[in-house]
Amino acid sequence: MRTWLITGVSSGFGKSMTEQLLKRGDKVIGTVRNTSKVQELINAYPENFDCQILDVTDIEKLHALVKNSIIKHGRIDVLINNAGYGLFGCAEELSEADINKIIATNLTASIMLIHDVLPYMRKQGGGRIIQISSYGGQVAYPANSMYHATKFGIEGFCESVAQEVAQFNIGVTIIEPGGARTEFRYGSAHVANLMPEYDACHGFLNMLDPSKGLAPGDPVKMATRIIETVDKNPAPLRVVLGSQALRATIERLEARIADYKTQTEIAASTDIKE
Repeated sequence: MRTWLITGVSSGFGKSMTEQLLKRGDKVIGTVRNTSKVQELINAYPENFDCQILDVTDIEKLHALVKNSIIKHGRIDVLINNAGYGLFGCAEELSEADINKIIATNLTASIMLIHDVLPYMRKQGGGRIIQISSYGGQVAYPANSMYHATKFGIEGFCESVAQEVAQFNIGVTIIEPGGARTEFRYGSAHVANLMPEYDACHGFLNMLDPSKGLAPGDPVKMATRIIETVDKNPAPLRVVLGSQALRATIERLEARIADYKTQTEIAASTDIKE
């Protein structure tokens, strides 16, 4: 039996992972902003489901959550940074509040949770950190700049941390899902105050409208694949979920490499010749 700390378990991947883990007998410390959507799980698993109310942008409460979880449960085997939300709008359309909120939610909170669990995982002899990112951590589209900023940022952080903590038997895995049929897309996503000058970049409005077609990803299957990564040794650094996401990622990376390869001469031209 493992003890999992998962943020954002009231819907989507978080809820599906929690349901699957509790059903198989594991223990889940799950965070929500209110308990209304998980009351059935609270009632069904009073011993194994430790539901905690938390806004992940409240850093002091985040620190306390990790500390108190260790006191209560003795260990955290797996941390899954799942809480987050999407922000749509071109850079000029975003308010300062929009920018600050998505950084605090998607980037700062994940960094601080990883920072806080590492000492305990190191002392207990190992653990797993799973960071829910997006294929948007590799592929950028217009009108999504701040979402990409947080996902590109957390991926760089996790890739570095993975190298730091491998010596302590702590594995780090970045999950890069494509579009899935969750509330993340159809409910929680925030749209900035749009400007007609950027109408050409507002194609995302069709993506957010279920009547225009649903995302291809099955959140239950994706949750299962995420859980399975914990049993893989060594921990995979990145896992892409969704065939469209994988195609788009490979295409963007190949284009990026091709561009870099054209720069051999200019890169070398700045070297000091001894």
